Amino acid sequence: MDVRLKKLLFRSAHRGTKEIDLILGGFAAARLESLSPDQLDRYEALIETQDPNLYDWLVGLAPVPAEYDTDVLALIRAHHRLVETP
Repeated sequence: MDVRLKKLLFRSAHRGTKEIDLILGGFAAARLESLSPDQLDRYEALIETQDPNLYDWLVGLAPVPAEYDTDVLALIRAHHRLVETP
């Protein structure tokens, strides 16, 4: 695993909020290596956001800003079955 993936994996599982640690850490462990470089860029931008906002977006409690409403967010939701899609 390259250095970038190792850093993203660590940052995903050590954010400070247990729920987000579990959601992102589980996703990262299972799926990071299969993401394209562009998807990794979007993932990295997503995990730069504050945990309360990210949690609300992931579980559907708040609308997702357009810049974060990406295929990567959909992959995380689908991985954990967080929000049913129509």
